[in-house]
Amino acid sequence: MWMTQRRQQLCLLLIFPAVLLLLHANPQAVEHASSKAASLAQWTRVKTMGHSEDDFASFSLVEGDDEEDESIPIAETNLLLRPSGFTIYDRLYVWNGTIYAVTLTPESYPDLKHILSQGISSDYGNIDPTSQEMQIITPMEAQKILGDTAVLVKGMTFILYDSTQFMVHYYHWWGEIILGAIRTYSALSLLPGIKAPLAAPSRFLLPNVEDDTWRDYAGVDGPLMRAAFPSASIEHMGYWSDLIQLNRTFVFERAMIVSRQAAHKNPLASLWFKMISSTMNVTAPTHFWEPLRKRVLVNTVGYLPILNDAGAVISPPKVTTHPEVSRPVVLYVSRQGGGRRLLKEAHEGLVSALKELEEEGLFEVRVVRMELLPFAKQVEEAGRAAIMVGVHGNGLTHQLWMPPSPRSTVVEIHFPKTYNHDYVMLSRNMGHKHYAVWNDTTLTFPEGQWFKGVAGGRREDAHGNSIPVHGPTVAQLIRERLMAPIP
Repeated sequence: MWMTQRRQQLCLLLIFPAVLLLLHANPQAVEHASSKAASLAQWTRVKTMGHSEDDFASFSLVEGDDEEDESIPIAETNLLLRPSGFTIYDRLYVWNGTIYAVTLTPESYPDLKHILSQGISSDYGNIDPTSQEMQIITPMEAQKILGDTAVLVKGMTFILYDSTQFMVHYYHWWGEIILGAIRTYSALSLLPGIKAPLAAPSRFLLPNVEDDTWRDYAGVDGPLMRAAFPSASIEHMGYWSDLIQLNRTFVFERAMIVSRQAAHKNPLASLWFKMISSTMNVTAPTHFWEPLRKRVLVNTVGYLPILNDAGAVISPPKVTTHPEVSRPVVLYVSRQGGGRRLLKEAHEGLVSALKELEEEGLFEVRVVRMELLPFAKQVEEAGRAAIMVGVHGNGLTHQLWMPPSPRSTVVEIHFPKTYNHDYVMLSRNMGHKHYAVWNDTTLTFPEGQWFKGVAGGRREDAHGNSIPVHGPTVAQLIRERLMAPIP
């Protein structure tokens, strides 16, 4: 052992002078050796990371973000699209809880009431925005208010600037807020100079909502958000408060401000009384919803039902009632356990009429009460359907997951002489043919035409438990839809 140590010492004494001569002759080698030594030491510390401050500092150095400056100079905001309640911007600023758009031409921006509101319940009366919610300022004003630089928040941010008043409802969240936002966002891809494909949403920001109070009572909105946007975060009031506490200017790389109150300022909302009305004249790609619909199906159910032009499920798996033949699925979403429902005899007559056609081999009928099914099963039922039938109500929101096809149809049963636009708007966005049924009368409208106004009727009728429907009328309508020549 002693002889071995002695040999090592002699080797070091011989090698050390040689190294000094080499470094003296080649100064660049000194810098290279120092760099390599630092890298090796850094790598070694990370590989043996414990819990000391030095270890965490080493980890940060390896990631290369210890000195990364995310601040960028203040530049003009670019207003990309401006439908009321669904406005999109590049470089949208936030300081001290107020949103700022910076422009040389403030007069070119829409009135703030077409962008957002105070973000509180409409029960408070006039909730039009003030300078606390948003300001349109010039670059000179920005220098005084925002400073010279802003911290960059990368990616696409959806700022849902509302209270929870209407959020906590499946239809209002998915059929208006998210559908309207995605329709408008997808329209960017048709604009010149916009890089495609568009980035997936990075975050959904709810500045006026505490914690999880945005979730719906049925418990479907949250899981569907995770299925549709698995990499996006959902931030609440605390995020907004954190930005205020930092007392820095932040800039969202690209952002959409969504506001129900602002959307209802659009003239179309006075015709249809729906938040999504202002987006219906936005030119969007024909099947803009399909990527999201497919992602929801795969991430929720585990597979994507494929339908042929006849509306039959061909993959995977085929229908189970008659496994030897693949036929279209007619999904009757029953509300017989709810407050708005058919007369008992009307419900029974409708089921009987549908079953008769099933026995003819025309389709497979599924009668379901969605609230009694597990969440994933609800989505699966809709994802396999060619035709959906139901009384006006929340269950028809599930048509969002029904695949569009030449046969896809939504049959919405109203109390006679009443009419609302909730689900016909969903159908038009999805590419489904929509029919309203008044007992034994059907109504449908071609592209570009609508039922004029809204016919609410008496609440005890439209929302009561004695809605009539003539089952054979609905059955005949479905027969015609499934047997008509495909254009």
